[in-house]
Amino acid sequence: MPIIKHGHIEESSWVHLADEDALPEQGACTVSAERWLSAREELSEAAKAGRLGLRVSGDTDLEAIAGDLASLALVAVAFASLADGRGFSVARLLRDAYGYKGELRAYGNFLPDQLQFMTRCGFDSFEFTSERDLEKARALLTEFSVSYQSGTDAPPLYRRQQG
Repeated sequence: MPIIKHGHIEESSWVHLADEDALPEQGACTVSAERWLSAREELSEAAKAGRLGLRVSGDTDLEAIAGDLASLALVAVAFASLADGRGFSVARLLRDAYGYKGELRAYGNFLPDQLQFMTRCGFDSFEFTSERDLEKARALLTEFSVSYQSGTDAPPLYRRQQG
């Protein structure tokens, strides 16, 4: 599936597993936070090998997974609907409060117009579940050159000014 990652369109090597699916012998996959919490020991080898990611949502108890974040190559944050903005808060918490340094991917129901705001919250890759013109979406990442508010990508404007 094609995604936007670090401003480029590329093919994703990650597969999202259902909770009942067996872990593949090779290849990268994501599991739900619920599955991770119930089978952490079984899944830890795949995480150590850098081929396991975690899917979270606005309902996920981030405190419960905070200690495991350093071992996860990818955290995918679900956007269940266009009206659900909790994914923005989840991303900001993962980056700022929990110090997650790996790939942070938005997936699900969001609009290309939101990509720049999502980047400011800490997302570095985007996986649309509906058909989108990825080239047009990618172009929206650079539509604004300056932001006034702070984000995970930059301090507020008044702290960036010289003088």
